[in-house]
Amino acid sequence: MSITILGIETSCDDTSAAIVKDGILLSNVIANQDVHKSYGGVVPELASRAHQQNIIPVVDLALKNAKVSLDDINAIAFTQSPGLLGSLLVGTSFSKGFALARNIPLIAVNHLYAHILVHFINDKKHNFTPPEFPFLCLLVSGGHTQIVIVKDYYDIQIIGNTIDDAAGEAFDKCGKIMGLDYPAGPIIDRLAQNGDKNTFKFSKPKIKDLDFSFSGLKTSFLYFIRDRLKENPDFISQNLNNLCASIQNSIIEILIDKIKKAVVFTNINSIAISGGVSANSELRKMLNSEAEKKDWKIFIPELKYTTDNAAMIAISGYFKYLIKDFSDQTVTASARIDN
Repeated sequence: MSITILGIETSCDDTSAAIVKDGILLSNVIANQDVHKSYGGVVPELASRAHQQNIIPVVDLALKNAKVSLDDINAIAFTQSPGLLGSLLVGTSFSKGFALARNIPLIAVNHLYAHILVHFINDKKHNFTPPEFPFLCLLVSGGHTQIVIVKDYYDIQIIGNTIDDAAGEAFDKCGKIMGLDYPAGPIIDRLAQNGDKNTFKFSKPKIKDLDFSFSGLKTSFLYFIRDRLKENPDFISQNLNNLCASIQNSIIEILIDKIKKAVVFTNINSIAISGGVSANSELRKMLNSEAEKKDWKIFIPELKYTTDNAAMIAISGYFKYLIKDFSDQTVTASARIDN
C-alpha cells in the first residue's frame, strides 16, 4: 500500500505545503511574506493573518504539482512546535480540520527535528545519499543553535545548546547595527564575499563544553561600531564589506570550534548541518575544509531545504506514520518545544 503524506509548515512567516509519497518528495510549495522587511523582523500578528490567506491556495497548488487528489492523502503532518503561537495555530487548526473531515491520521511534528530530517528528503535526484546513524548535526537558525547526536529518525540527543542568542539572531542583530535590511544573514554573506575577514577581530565567548553563546559577541560588535562612529561617522559605509566578512568569520569560527569538540567528545565523524544558517557560504566552506583535513563525512542540505519548508514536515510525518505515531484532536500548538 502506498503512503501519501501532506505536510504543513506555518511556524514563522512562510506558509508551506508538501506531498511525500512512499518517502519520495512530489511537491513543495512555499508562500513568503515580504511585509516583515520594513519592520526589521517578523511581526507575529501580520504573520498569522498571512497564513490564513495563504494556506488553502498553497495546499491546493501542492496537490496539483504532485498530481494527487484529496482521496490519495493517507495522513496530514503539521508543525506543532516550536514557533510563533499565532502562526502555529493556523497550521494546527487547518490540519486538525483536514484530518477530521477526511478521517485520516493527524501527525504532530517538532519543527527542529524536521530541520534535521531534511537530509532524508528524497526528491528523486540520482545523488540522494542520506547520512547513516549515528551522526552529529549542527542545527543553526535564527531561533536555535544546537549540536545533536542523531541515533535514529526520532532518537535525537541534544549535547550542545545556546545559552542566549542563536547564531542567526546574531547575524540579524549585527546586521541591524550596520543598517542592513532584515533578514541580514544573507546580506552579510553576500557583502562578505568582497571583504577581508581578518580586518577586524571581536571577542569570542569562553563557554565550557558544547554550549554556545552569541550575546557577548553581539555586544562587542555594538561597542566597536559605536566607538568607531565617534571617530568617523562614515566608518560603516567605508568598511561595510570588511565588517561583514569579519563578523561572519567570528560567528562561523565559534560554530566550527564546537563541531570539532563534538567530534572528539562523541567519536562520531559523520556531520550534518541544517537550519537557515546552514545556507551560509562561509560555514559550508569552513566545514568542507575541516572535513578534508580530518576525514569527516559531511552532509550539507540544498539551499532550498535550509529555510522553513513543508518538505521536511512531510518526510518527518512519513517516518512517524511508519511507526504509527499519531496525534488525536486534542493536540494543541505550542510556542515552545513540546514533542
